Amino acid sequence: MTMFDLSGKVAIVTGGGTGIGWGIAEALSAAGAAVVISSRRPEVCDEAAAGIVSKGGTAAGIPTDLRSPEACKALVSDTVARFGRVDILVNNAGTNYRKQPQEFTLEDWTDVIDTNLRAAFLLSQAVYPHYLTQGGGKIIMVSSIAANLAAASQVAYSPSKAGLVQLARALAVAWGKDNIQANSILPGWIDTPLSKRFRASFPEAEAAVIGRTPAARWGDPRDFAGPAVFLASSASDFVNGAALPVDGGYSVRA
Repeated sequence: MTMFDLSGKVAIVTGGGTGIGWGIAEALSAAGAAVVISSRRPEVCDEAAAGIVSKGGTAAGIPTDLRSPEACKALVSDTVARFGRVDILVNNAGTNYRKQPQEFTLEDWTDVIDTNLRAAFLLSQAVYPHYLTQGGGKIIMVSSIAANLAAASQVAYSPSKAGLVQLARALAVAWGKDNIQANSILPGWIDTPLSKRFRASFPEAEAAVIGRTPAARWGDPRDFAGPAVFLASSASDFVNGAALPVDGGYSVRA
């Protein structure tokens, strides 16, 4: 369907080299978009971009430390310099420390908030003038079901992810008149390199997640292809400020 066609569009996907970000980057490319993949590690950016190009897509890797406001702005400027425009921003990059609240240092807190939330705000600000010139654009926040669920070890992660949902809503209200749509995706338990390390440390998590998830499995990064393309395309032009769980039903089960 043409409403899902992203041909001629340019997308930035932060944290797009692995896991959910990679699943989204692949999907946007398959729908026709040129994709800029951003990660702290240059080798991850290059490998992910090469993977898209090998399948006939258009991609570039731009290493970025999203904790730096200057680097966030440069990521958008470099994207426009390379491809002439930017139409889709996927704020996916994230980090986490699993500690009890009393064990958190200020540096831990700042790193999580700066990477997960502040960078999304700065990048959204940076794409705004380009969206105005082009007559609109899309912003997708990759939040988490942790935005709505509390855990003792998520004292910074959960607030950062809840902040992304509220940031998208605020941008939807402020910029809806400019034909800019800002929405959130809330992943559940997904089979990624990060979750594999978590499961290695907490073997009981495997059965606990599957037991609570109606879909009876962990999610896969490819499960985000449909939601991401929908929210990046003209099919979602009247969807603004929404928060879409992609969790196999985990968050609705009592």
